[in-house]
This record gives sequence, C-alpha cells and structure tokens, in this order.
Amino acid sequence: MDPADERTDCKRKLEHINLLRYVSDSEHGMPKRCACGGRMIHEVRVKDEFDTQPGKRFFSCVNYEADGLHYRQPWVCGVQEDIEMLRKRVEEADEVIKSVPMLVESVEAQVKRLSLLLDKLTGDVYNLTVQVAALEKVCFE
Repeated sequence: MDPADERTDCKRKLEHINLLRYVSDSEHGMPKRCACGGRMIHEVRVKDEFDTQPGKRFFSCVNYEADGLHYRQPWVCGVQEDIEMLRKRVEEADEVIKSVPMLVESVEAQVKRLSLLLDKLTGDVYNLTVQVAALEKVCFE
C-alpha cells in the first residue's frame, strides 16, 4: 500500500474512533442533537412478532443506523438521567440557599468594619487639613 494512502486511511480510522468516543461520552439525559448533527425524534417501536416490549419509546437520530455513530437511547433512561441531574442541581441550590444567611452576616460585619475605618480616615484627613492650614499660615506670615 502506498504510504500516503496508508496515512489517509489511518487518519480516517482515527476520526471514526474519535466520533465513536464522542457519541458514547455524550449520551446522557435527553439529547437535543445527534453527534452527526441530525435532529432527534421521539420514536415508538412498533409491535414485532418476537418483540417483548412493544411500544417502547426511544430518542433516535433521524439518520439512525446501527453503526454506533448515531443516538438511539431508550426514553426511560434519558428521562431518568435528566431527573437525576435536576435533583442534583436542586440539592446544590438548596446548599447555596442555606449558606446565604451566613454570607449576609459576613458582609454586614465587613460593612460595619469598613464604615468604622472610613470614619477614622475621615477624621485623619480633617486633622491633616487643619495641620496644613496651620503650616501655611506660619509659612506665609
């Protein structure tokens, strides 16, 4: 085989392997688009002669082929994963909500400390202004 053809073939195989990895890594929740760019449809399996689960629902790519490059995910799995992700987000939001009162108290304490510091600095600026005025009076007399 020609080295250039072999290199091209190797690159094509690597792209195929990468696409398989992308598809398998992204099959979580209810997919919006397939890795091939095709839109997702809600498919209901028709009753086959040997089908044990007629009417089973899937999220499928419009261009679905059984080559591992397109999505075909059972509807129940997608919905279950989405519910688990939502539950996790709600738990994280609940933790944030519980920590808000402590943050408010911390911010209030910092504001109080900074306002005291500002009062002290304002007094220092006033004292310096008085001292400068006194020095100007002495120097220009």
